[in-house]
Amino acid sequence: MPVNRNALLRYKTIDHCLCNRYRQWTLDDLIEACSDALYEYEGIRKGISRRTIQLDIQTMRSDRLGYNAPIIVVDNKYYTYEDPDYSIMHSPLTEHDLDELSGAVGVLKQLVGFPAMAGIADLVSRLEDQVNLATANSKALIMMESNERLKGLNFVPVIYDALRRGHAQKYEYQSFRAIKPSSFVFYPYVLKEFNNRWFVVGRRKDNPKKLLTLALDRIGSIETLSDEPNNVPKNFDAEKYFSEMVGVSRDLSSKTTTVKFWASTEDAPYFLTKPIHCSQTLLEQTDNGEMLFEINVIINPELIRAFLGFGPGIRVVEPVFLANSIRKRHRDAADGILRNSR
Repeated sequence: MPVNRNALLRYKTIDHCLCNRYRQWTLDDLIEACSDALYEYEGIRKGISRRTIQLDIQTMRSDRLGYNAPIIVVDNKYYTYEDPDYSIMHSPLTEHDLDELSGAVGVLKQLVGFPAMAGIADLVSRLEDQVNLATANSKALIMMESNERLKGLNFVPVIYDALRRGHAQKYEYQSFRAIKPSSFVFYPYVLKEFNNRWFVVGRRKDNPKKLLTLALDRIGSIETLSDEPNNVPKNFDAEKYFSEMVGVSRDLSSKTTTVKFWASTEDAPYFLTKPIHCSQTLLEQTDNGEMLFEINVIINPELIRAFLGFGPGIRVVEPVFLANSIRKRHRDAADGILRNSR
């Protein structure tokens, strides 16, 4: 069972008291010490009951948290450790603890390349070293997608901090189509990761009616404007905004459309186990395993690229304009390959 922060603080305080052999500690002394610690570190003024500290001592004595603390009562009044060298801070990790910690280190290692986690890189390395020494296991058992060379990652914590503090920012930005970069004041609403790239959604100060999605790898520089407030509209629902599409690109005037597509016998299982969109439903299945799916989405470039990625494995049937667009792209790609091979 997870232990909350306040309980851990009480355990550490009781431990600190009992390690001090130059004073005798009554139950009331321990209650007072824990109350002072909770006020100092957490700002909690509410007193602690005798029952709470008694249960804490009982927990520390047990193996529930792996402490097995040798707490005894002297003269039916004073609490102390029977072993003068004992401390819960010196308690060895159990095999279960090491197993859980090893898994946690594996996940943390994948996050070290993320700028916001840069401060823990050394801590993770030291923690991994200690776990490996204890378990004699240094193999990576979990791998998460990451790209440390991706441009713009350094801007994630900068934008996040501005979002948290409610500040506008000034961007130097150059889209792939622009000849040169431009500078403008931007009101960020939310950060979004898609396909291992980062984007920020918001509005320009000089065009507040248009919601934009900017790729962080196209940002040249950012200046946070601490004197320019960023008031995200209360009616902006980031989850709803992104739930209506695949990816990040959309026009606010766009409406969701019902899209139907057939998946081949080979590719249908992929759509079953990993739906292309949360609205996906199975409408029909043939005897040979082909499946007809339906999704309700805003049609955008990311959706089209997702369909194109399956090549002949999918066939869009509705809407007709989307089916024709994908068919033309496949035909153009084939024509291009044929021309280049001549």
